[in-house]
Amino acid sequence: MGVLLLSTTIGGTAATAASLNDLQHEQKLLQKKQNELNKGIQNKSNQITEKQTKKQSLIEQITKLNGEINTNNDKISDVQNKIADTTEEIAQLRVSIKTLEKRIKERDEVLRERVKTMQVKGGDVSYLDVLLGATSFSDFIDRFSAVSTLMDADRKIMQQQEDDMNQLEKEKEMVENKLAEQEQRKAKLTELKKKLEGQKVEKDKLVDQLEAEEAKLTNEKANLESEADEAYEMSADIEKKIVAEQERLAEVARQAELKRKREAELRRQQEAAAAKRRAEQAAQSAQSSNSSSSQGSSSHSNDSYEPPVAAPPVSSGAWTSPAHGRLTSSFGWRVHPIFHTKKQHRGQDISVPIGTPVSAAAEGVVSHAGPMGGFGNLVMITHSIDGQIYTSVYAHLSSISVSTGQHVGKGQFIANSGNTGNSTGPHLHFEIHVGNFSATGPSAVNPLRYVSF
Repeated sequence: MGVLLLSTTIGGTAATAASLNDLQHEQKLLQKKQNELNKGIQNKSNQITEKQTKKQSLIEQITKLNGEINTNNDKISDVQNKIADTTEEIAQLRVSIKTLEKRIKERDEVLRERVKTMQVKGGDVSYLDVLLGATSFSDFIDRFSAVSTLMDADRKIMQQQEDDMNQLEKEKEMVENKLAEQEQRKAKLTELKKKLEGQKVEKDKLVDQLEAEEAKLTNEKANLESEADEAYEMSADIEKKIVAEQERLAEVARQAELKRKREAELRRQQEAAAAKRRAEQAAQSAQSSNSSSSQGSSSHSNDSYEPPVAAPPVSSGAWTSPAHGRLTSSFGWRVHPIFHTKKQHRGQDISVPIGTPVSAAAEGVVSHAGPMGGFGNLVMITHSIDGQIYTSVYAHLSSISVSTGQHVGKGQFIANSGNTGNSTGPHLHFEIHVGNFSATGPSAVNPLRYVSF
């Protein structure tokens, strides 16, 4: 009846245990999707960085052009200031011209008046006649001085007039040439400014395009990150479900242990009662006692356990060796034989030929039976021993003879050893975890602490 109740309890959780495989498979798919999304996010980040680099280069070019534009504007302002200064100089020269013209006019009037006077007196008076008409030496000196003064005054006036006119024409010509050159320079700088402003507009358009592309990439990256977050949340949710399923299986293992203990206690009580009855019968009849002894020997023979061929004998205690073979790579840090990097070896390797029977190291419930990454074909069993949950792992198997959710006894045949997954030769990789299985956590312990190989 106890076995029937145990079978009913284990069978009722078969669907739950089977769903654990589905959850683990879904978790692997989500992890693969996360990896692809992370790769896509990295690619988008690289593209955004590349676009930002190009944008920065264009901004530097625009900054340079802006500097040139400012320089040209300064040049234009300088030219305009020079034009204003030249205009002021022209204005001053024109004032000077008017003054000179006024002086020339006044001199002309003086000269005309003198000529008119000379004509009234005969018109044939010359400077020589004036000198020869002197009545004395003193008069000659006075007349010579007056003639010299008049001649010098006439020459000076005419020379000044000529010099002023030449200088005026020369300055006017210089000013006009300078104004023409400045106007040309101003036109050229204005044209250059328009050209630079056009280049700036063109660069601004290109920057706008880059910013639009960057915004597009950023939006795509944000969508990928959002999708990655959703995948991560889904993965976390599945991980919680896996933990919940493992806890349920652990509870099943605990209940199985309690039932086994109750059944063991019931068998002990029944055996004690049978022994008592046999003792009473022995006291009544020696013949009955001999018959009872013979029956007891027969019963012991029928209850004996015969392990599978080539399987190790089932040892006493809670744990037994899963396979019979030579211990090779033990628990701890080592250089991985395939990846050639220092990694922690989280179990014990047993060197056995392919096809060697593998036994359950303790009584429990199968929580995984099938492929699992680098482990190859793998069986995972959840145990409850004195209220403590353990998980044993059997990896690189060639074949599996149990299914998820199945209850197995200590020493029961569960699989055959092999060389599947990341393996360099036929062997059994065996792990023990305190609590539920963890691929990276500190749950793995040295199997030598529990199992005598």
